[in-house]
Amino acid sequence: MAAWINHTQSLLDFELAPGARIGLDTEFMRTDSFAPKLALIQIEAAGKVALIDPLADIELSSLATCLGAADTLSVMHSASEDLDALAPILPAGLGTLFDTQIAAAFCSLGAGMGYQKLVLELCGVELPKGETRSDWLRRPLSESQLDYASQDVVHLPALHAELSARLDQRGYGAWHAEDCARMLERARQREPDPQPQTAYRGAADWTREQQALLRRVLIWRETTARRIDKPRPWILDDPRILSLSAEPPADANELMERCRGLRALRGAQRAELLEVLQRPFGDSELDFDPIPAAADAEERRTIRAMKDFVTTRAAELDLPDGLLCSRRHLETLYTTRRWPAALEGWRKPLLHDALVAKLPDA
Repeated sequence: MAAWINHTQSLLDFELAPGARIGLDTEFMRTDSFAPKLALIQIEAAGKVALIDPLADIELSSLATCLGAADTLSVMHSASEDLDALAPILPAGLGTLFDTQIAAAFCSLGAGMGYQKLVLELCGVELPKGETRSDWLRRPLSESQLDYASQDVVHLPALHAELSARLDQRGYGAWHAEDCARMLERARQREPDPQPQTAYRGAADWTREQQALLRRVLIWRETTARRIDKPRPWILDDPRILSLSAEPPADANELMERCRGLRALRGAQRAELLEVLQRPFGDSELDFDPIPAAADAEERRTIRAMKDFVTTRAAELDLPDGLLCSRRHLETLYTTRRWPAALEGWRKPLLHDALVAKLPDA
C-alpha cells in the first residue's frame, strides 16, 4: 500500500536520506502551459512507496536535498520530461541518474522501450494502461489513478538490479552512466537553441536578412513562451512566423489582422513582436548559421554512406543504431562540419575519424 503524502511532517516521517537508491517518477500535465505542471511525485525507497502531492501545502526541501545529493541514485524510466517537471523543486537537478530505458537499449532490448513492455519483459508483470491520459491535477485522485501511479515505481528496483547486471556483463556500465550524466546536464542547462532557424529548411533560399529575422522571431517566441508560460503555438504558430518573417507587417494594425486567433498573443506581446519585426539589424545578428539547403544528391549519398558505417559499427557492438548515432546528428555534421556535442564522450573514438573522412571537401 502506497503512502499518500500531502503534509510536510508525513514526508519527513518517510525518512528519505541522501545516499539511498530511490525509484522515482512523476505525473504532470502540459496542455495550456510551456512548462509541465507537476501533479504527483512517486518514490520507492527501501521497499516502501510514497505518492507525494506537490499541489498540497507541503515543504519539499527534504525531498530535494535527498534527490540532489551526489550519492543518491535515482532510478527512472525515460527521465527527460520528468526532469523538466521536477525542475521547480530541483533547480540543480538530480545527484545521479540510472535511466532504465537507456539501460534497456544498451542491453540490446530495443531503443525507446516503454516502461510497461520492459516490466513485462524482465519482471513478467502486465501493468494497467487505463490511466495513461488521466487528469492528474484533479483531487482527489481515484483508486485506479493511485494504483497506476504506484506501479510506475514499484518495479524499478527489480529493473535496476537486472539491467545493472546485464550492463556489467556486456561491459557497457560506464557508457550508460555517461549518457545518464549527459541527460542530467542538459536538464540543468535548459538553454534554448541559439540557431533555431536551421530547422526550417524550406526557407533556405531566403535572403540573409530574412533568415536573420526568422531567427530573431523564433528566439523571441521561445523567450516569451517561457516567460509567460504558454505553449509556443499559442503565441505564434510556425506558418505565421514564416509569413511575418518573409513579409513583415507595415504597422500594428496589419500585425493584429495577420495574428487573429492566437490565444496568448495579447496587446503587450504584439507590441514586442512588432518591435522585433521592425528593429534594424546589428552586425552581430547577421552572424549566424545559414539554413541548410534541401539535401542534394551529394548530401544524400554522403549521409547514406555515414549511416551505413554507423549501422555496421552498431551491429559489431550489438547496440541499436539510434543509440550510437542518430541520422539527425549525421545531418548536423554534414551541414555544419562541426562535431555534434551529443557525439562526444564514448562515441567519439568509435565514430569520429570514419565519419569525418566521408565528408566531401568543403
